[in-house]
Parts: sequence; structure tokens; C-alpha cells
Amino acid sequence: MLLLTNISQLVTLRGDSSVRRGAAMRDLAVIRDAAVLCAGGQIVVACKQREILRHPFFQRRKRKLNEIDCSGKTVTPGLVDSHTHLIFAEPRLIDFEKRISGATYEQIAVAGGGIRSSVSAVRAASTKSLADKALAALKKMQACGTTTVEAKSGYGLSVESEIRSLQAIRSAAKRWPGTVVPTLLGAHVVPAEWKQKPQEYVRQICEEMIPQVAQKRLATFVDVFCERGAFSPADTERIFAAAIKHGLATRAHIGQFSPCALKPLLANAPASFDHMDCFHEKDLPLLAGSNTIATLVPGANYFLGQGKYPDARKLIDSGVGVALATDFNPGTSPIWNMQFVLSLACTQMKMSPEEAITAATINGAHALGLAKRKGSIESGKDADFAIFSVGDYRELCYWFGGNVCKLAITATEVD
Repeated sequence: MLLLTNISQLVTLRGDSSVRRGAAMRDLAVIRDAAVLCAGGQIVVACKQREILRHPFFQRRKRKLNEIDCSGKTVTPGLVDSHTHLIFAEPRLIDFEKRISGATYEQIAVAGGGIRSSVSAVRAASTKSLADKALAALKKMQACGTTTVEAKSGYGLSVESEIRSLQAIRSAAKRWPGTVVPTLLGAHVVPAEWKQKPQEYVRQICEEMIPQVAQKRLATFVDVFCERGAFSPADTERIFAAAIKHGLATRAHIGQFSPCALKPLLANAPASFDHMDCFHEKDLPLLAGSNTIATLVPGANYFLGQGKYPDARKLIDSGVGVALATDFNPGTSPIWNMQFVLSLACTQMKMSPEEAITAATINGAHALGLAKRKGSIESGKDADFAIFSVGDYRELCYWFGGNVCKLAITATEVD
């Protein structure tokens, strides 16, 4: 049992259970001079500290509570990183140098770099080494306040290697106290051996990879990189259909470099469209009317040196539910700290601190289908918290380049 006391600002985000949109993204439901009481991995009550002292549960168990003094600190729900490429073997340093010299992402990919350059190292790596590296990254994420992480495969690009990547995710997740949501991204790019027969690779994803992953229960979602140079909208629809047939939910990388018609893909009720740098404005009412989240990953824009960021203001003001994530990966966003993403959201995409925190918590939980358990501090939800050494929640977006997280606690660590 756990009691957090003397909290300067408790960012609860309690309220409506639906996706937060528009003005609702600015309502953090902050409680000052607060306390939170937890037991059995769940939140019992979160309220003013003076109210905790009168609570019947506290009166019965006060001698058995493990107390954490949060004086001068801000407590938020554990951050939710809803888009990461957790499984890879090596950084892409050659790509990094080429980009510094002026090559674009797409030019590097055409020359044999990019995603395909990570494949050989992943295929050669042992499942244990991949899992160990993933676990090290998860620990760094938790140290910065993240307690829930979506983790993709996608650098194996064969049935055997994608399954091993997902097994590595499972192995790492078992050794980490937070929550990991596994995603199959076999449709990242067409691997070199199928370059002349891309439709045969799509067939392999649909008829071999997805059924085996579903049978082994290795993934919750199937993702597709729907973009020029990767997979077409028609390919994406075909892969979505195979995923749904086998009981897996869907999500997609959309609009990183070029816009795509969203209506046909929305028919499959994907959990999220990620990147969304490019879109047709006529599609925004359709997206706003759906439960599909637009997950923005400004860390990739920063690292690629693009100068242009997703139009978060247009999306939010159109009623689209927006989440934020790191896009942690070796080629375009080697960042595990969600605090830096919060800073980019405010300084480069002109989101308010309130909107950014909402996008990194409850809306991220919606993007993973976990909003009933994660993303807000309310009675009955998982006891996932991030305790920050700042007195005002706006400082989470103000300070950058470091880590102001004092401690991140997960539900499995609360008895």
C-alpha cells in the first residue's frame, strides 16, 4: 500500500472517459496540496490531503502504508509513449552523417540506408541480445517518467525475424515493471529480397506472418508504414483486413512525407494514425468524428532537421484527438525522454502545456486501447505515477535537455 503526500500539484486528468478533444485537452483537473492513496496496484482515492486523513481506508490501514513525501513536487499519471520502435540492434550512424552532409531521408533510403540498413543486424542478433537492449531502453524511459510503452517489431522483415523480435519484446516486458503493448510492424518497408516482387511480400505478411503472430499471441496491434517508398493505401487495407480477421487491432504510419486519403483506412477503425505531418484538410472532419488518434512524433522532425513540424493546432482545433510519442528508433528519433517531446510540442507545434500533457497521458492511453486503466489519476485505475521535481506542471514543458523526473512508479510495484 502506498500513500503520496504533500503534493504541490496533482495532475489528475480525471473526467470524461472519452478521447480528449479541443478545449477538453486543456482541462488537467489539477488538485493542489494533494495526496493519493493506493493499494493492490490500484488508486483508492486522489484528493486534497486533508480529505485523505478522513478517508475510511486510510483510517484502517494508516500504520501499514508506505509513504512518499512529494513536497514541492508535481505528480502526473505515468507518461504513455504510444509509438516506439523498441527492437533494433545498432544505431544508424552512417545515415546520421549522410543527413548532416545534406542527404534527405528518402535519398538515404534509396541508396540502401534507412530502415533496410537495420535489417541485417537484427536478423543476425540473438533474441536475448535484442531483449536486453530493449530492457535497457525501457529502464531509461521509466527514469524519465514513462510507465506505458508501445513497442514495435519492424527491423526483421521476415516471418522468422519478426516473430523473434516480438519474442524479444515479450522477454523484455516480463523483466520491466511497466506496461508494454506489442505491435507487429512487418509492413515497415519491403525487404531487399522482395524488392522485385513487393506484392509477394504483402501476401507473406497477410497469409504467414500475421496468422503465426496471432496464434502465438505475440502482438496486440498490426502497424503499416503507408507512404511512398513503403506500402500503398491498397496494401494497407489488405494488411488491415488480415489483421482484423485474426483478431488483431490496427494502426498506421500515415502522412510522414505525403498525404493519404484517410476515409478508406478509417473504415477499419485503426487505433491511431501516426506522424500526420501531411494531410488533406477535407479529411479532418472524418478523423475528428472517429475514435482514431493522431499520434504526433516531433522527435523525428527534430532529428531529421526538417524544420517543419506537424500542424498540431489545425488538428486540435478541428476536434481531432491528439497524442504525443517519442518514435524511439535508431534512424530518425533516438530519444527515450518524453519530457523532450513535451518541449517540442509546445515550442515547435504551439501546443499549450495542458494540451501536451493530455496528449502524453490519457490520449496516449486511448491510442493503445488502455484508457480504462491508464492515463489519469482516478479511483480504480492503475497506480502508475510520475513524480517530478518541479512545483508547477508547466515546467515539464519548459525545461528541456535534461530529466526532472524524481521517480516513476508502476502498478506492479504497489502492493
